Amino acid sequence: MSKSRRLRRADVVVIGAGLAGLRAADILSRAGRSVYVVEARDRVGGRTLTESVRGAEVDLGAQWLGPTQHRARTLADELGVGLFPTPSIGKTSMELAGRSGTFKGTIPALPWLSLLDLQQSLFRLERRIAKVPTRAPWTDADAAMLDSMTVETLKQAYAHTDGVRAALDVMVRVVFGAEPSEVSALFFMHYLATGGGLQQEVEVEGGAQQDRLAGGAQQLAKGLAARLGDRVILDAAVESVQWSEEGVRLKTAAGPFAADRLVVALAPALAGRIRWSPKLPPDRDHLHMRMPMGSTTKCFAFYDRPFWRARGLSGEAMTDEGPLSYVCDNTQGDGSAPALLGFMVGGPSRRWQRRPAGERRGAVLAQLARFFGDEALSPVHYQEKRWDDEGFTGGCPIGLMGPGVLTQLGPALTRPVGPIHWAGTETASEWAGHMEGALESAERVVQEVLSP
Repeated sequence: MSKSRRLRRADVVVIGAGLAGLRAADILSRAGRSVYVVEARDRVGGRTLTESVRGAEVDLGAQWLGPTQHRARTLADELGVGLFPTPSIGKTSMELAGRSGTFKGTIPALPWLSLLDLQQSLFRLERRIAKVPTRAPWTDADAAMLDSMTVETLKQAYAHTDGVRAALDVMVRVVFGAEPSEVSALFFMHYLATGGGLQQEVEVEGGAQQDRLAGGAQQLAKGLAARLGDRVILDAAVESVQWSEEGVRLKTAAGPFAADRLVVALAPALAGRIRWSPKLPPDRDHLHMRMPMGSTTKCFAFYDRPFWRARGLSGEAMTDEGPLSYVCDNTQGDGSAPALLGFMVGGPSRRWQRRPAGERRGAVLAQLARFFGDEALSPVHYQEKRWDDEGFTGGCPIGLMGPGVLTQLGPALTRPVGPIHWAGTETASEWAGHMEGALESAERVVQEVLSP
């Protein structure tokens, strides 16, 4: 794409062509505002990325929709993108706290004492999570106490058996791409509260993993970008932003832009890479430095047939032994491209990313073989997506908050700074961390921009 040196002006410039940025631009454009979207990558989609693998469209990034994620489902319907249910028939495999086996349903095959502990822990956690204010979690009656704790501390208080603690470790790694010791207990509870609770977050049927998009999740971003046409500028990494109450001026790799308002639809850690003049207020500046991205590697093993189904297995597995923490059946809705998808997340992801690719592949396949049999050792194709390697993403699935960040800096997540407004799934009060959260943040930021 050629780089223009002429100054391009619009009512609003949006930084970031992920779902939040594109949806905000789409709504603003239909409201009569002139808009440009500048994107550092050579593609749209942000943390959604769909590639053709063995004749099927495979999601290397975000991929699931739950039944209560209405914005994303409505957008898919508008764009003519169909849904299909995530395969989940059969038994789930597990390795937790030194115990292995299979189970049906959603309750792991743990000793009776651990099962009692699990039931009580979930009840107490869900009841507490439901009390967290989703729009202002720092106003929770126990916010200071909860934000002084990590999830590791919370886990020790709520769970009393090794099996339940191991299960919580797995859940935190998969959902946040981090270790329980790295995440604030208040941030953890708020995140889950925005999606309706812990079980809504982790379950397949009726939960956040219920459905997938036929043809891939990136179609949502591509469809929005198509509506905007040449107002989406790729290969336009933002180097600096000059701002005042009168407006903004951006220096980008595709030339300069000017606007009355700016929407920043980036994870806070990425927004912190931009040179701001004048410097942003201290709370916003510190937020950029204190919200690192989680660490996630998606590992795909493709086979000629879904052999695990013949064994009565769902293809789903959870383990605290690594390198993978969670596995699922990633076969397409029409039965094509049979595959197992493993999530290498949190500490195991960071450790194994330092190992040679061949060693990593061997360890992943050996782990799949423990769950599903020796046929798993011989895929017809193996592929990884290491999101930590994405220069303009820096990790997945979400920016994280450690102890003290949410109570001290949380209000800065969405508070406008002069003509600058903040979007992105990290800012959502509904389904934060998901595609739905990105779309919800777009609606909020548009209301801010259009307000007198």
